Amino acid sequence: MRIEATHRVQLVFSLLDADGNGVLEARDFDLMAGRVVAAAPDSDEAAHGAMRDAFLRYWTTLAAELDADGDGRITFEEYTACVLSPERFDVTVDAFARALAALGDPAGEGQVARPAFVALMTAIGFGRANIDALFDAFGPTPEDRIAVATWVEGIKDYYAPDKAGIPGDHLVDTAAV
Repeated sequence: MRIEATHRVQLVFSLLDADGNGVLEARDFDLMAGRVVAAAPDSDEAAHGAMRDAFLRYWTTLAAELDADGDGRITFEEYTACVLSPERFDVTVDAFARALAALGDPAGEGQVARPAFVALMTAIGFGRANIDALFDAFGPTPEDRIAVATWVEGIKDYYAPDKAGIPGDHLVDTAAV
């Protein structure tokens, strides 16, 4: 596993721990889903529902794969074992990536404008400078839009344990991890 992947996962774990108690629980995913959906007021209820479902699936995948003692809590070590194992988490990441990108494209045009991207990524908890660096790394059009498919692939790459030098690395301030 590449160190870059470990840094990416450390960051996501800290962001998903929405209540800040050091472990992931179902409540964290409910809180995060609410924040992200609220950041996409122009999206319809179907897109909002798909995002909520994706967060629920994210949690249920983790719980099913990792919560052997049934305490409803996932530690960082348990989380890393699952999300950096593509065979255990790919389907969940794909559903999450598609739902998130769809929220950024409420008109269904296949493109996400920077303001929508920034709103969604800010709701997740990423820093503004990192968000802008990521958006720019995706190669926006002159109209300052990126392709939905580019964002979906970027999210999937973010969870790939063997990838480095990817746009998603812009989200991680390696000095802070």
